[in-house]
Amino acid sequence: MNIPEPTDATLSELVSAAVSGQSEMVDLRRRIHQEPELGLDLPLTQAKVLESLDGLPLSIETGEATTSVVATLEGGGDGPTILLRGDMDALPMPEDSGEPFASRFDGRMHACGHDSHVAMLAGAARILSAHRDSLNGRVKFMFQPGEEGYAGAKVMIEEGVLEAPAVDAAFAVHISPNVAAGSVASRAGSMLASADTFKLSVMGKGGHASMPYAAIDPIPVACEIVQALQTMITRTINAFDPAVLTVAHIEAGTTSNVIPESALVEGTLRTVSEATRARAKEGIARVAQNVAAAHDCTVGIDLSDGYPVTVNDAGIFGFAADVARDLLGPDQVTEMPTPIMGAEDWSYVLQQVPGAIFFLGVCPDGDLPSQAHACHSNKMRLHESAMINGAALYSSVAARYLV
Repeated sequence: MNIPEPTDATLSELVSAAVSGQSEMVDLRRRIHQEPELGLDLPLTQAKVLESLDGLPLSIETGEATTSVVATLEGGGDGPTILLRGDMDALPMPEDSGEPFASRFDGRMHACGHDSHVAMLAGAARILSAHRDSLNGRVKFMFQPGEEGYAGAKVMIEEGVLEAPAVDAAFAVHISPNVAAGSVASRAGSMLASADTFKLSVMGKGGHASMPYAAIDPIPVACEIVQALQTMITRTINAFDPAVLTVAHIEAGTTSNVIPESALVEGTLRTVSEATRARAKEGIARVAQNVAAAHDCTVGIDLSDGYPVTVNDAGIFGFAADVARDLLGPDQVTEMPTPIMGAEDWSYVLQQVPGAIFFLGVCPDGDLPSQAHACHSNKMRLHESAMINGAALYSSVAARYLV
């Protein structure tokens, strides 16, 4: 991986500071990696974050509903406020990465790179603290628990992270082992999908397997609903504003000669616009109700909202992309042609504040991006030197925004 050599003097200083702080970032990342924590309660991780920020000219607040950390850096002028985020939680899964600093906790792993996000954001806090007098405004560093399904960003918003002072712009980095180490990728508009779940409880009438006419078998009705849902998606949703509906769990019955009274169908819905999200959710309810009614069944419908669509503000995306090109070189910045169907609770922040999220490539040495173990893999590894570019990008976006 090449260390960037920007021609802009300020950016060069920030890169040099990131290079100097590499060992601290690697050490913090590895210590967090060894002790992964789940959900909204991350006391060990919070303590490491606070330790890493100790001695810096920051105003620090910790959360009440979650173990968050918000550190505010006041610059030399009274300009706007930019928010930088790093999420902190791990995943409930085993680790088989083979790293010497692998998780010490069974069934927990930092398989999505949040350990590196924390390390890069802490690195950026050190870098920007040394340049505070040149910042016309302030930087809020948002260390967030609970991204993996717990909506930690929403909790922090409710606790005031976007207020006092109000945040004018927001920026986040997420690593990807499937992008070349040190390069970045993003796009304007829809960046990541919404992620909703549905549970359909089809109710019939139980009976003997030899006499289906004396029962109302919910199993074929459930199967018909599954097929009808897929047809609904392909025939009512615009292919250029897509939805992905996956039925991942079907459960019914207890033995081979009993027709059960009910059948369960569960799955997920992902979309990249709020309009398609609403249309598809209405379609799920309509199809399930009417297919069930056609067979004299009833259906209980539970549609649970997950994270909204993550939408990058076009202006902030363009601004951050220009910074990234100046920092890393034009050939290291890719504008993605389409969104991806993963989901992010950063979406809650971007619903209220213009901002963006960029992917930072961390493909390990010896791997090809297309073949590297992806995020959420039990074998996921990352190129730690790429954190230099991540910390420099965080710092450069903030510094240029606060010129």
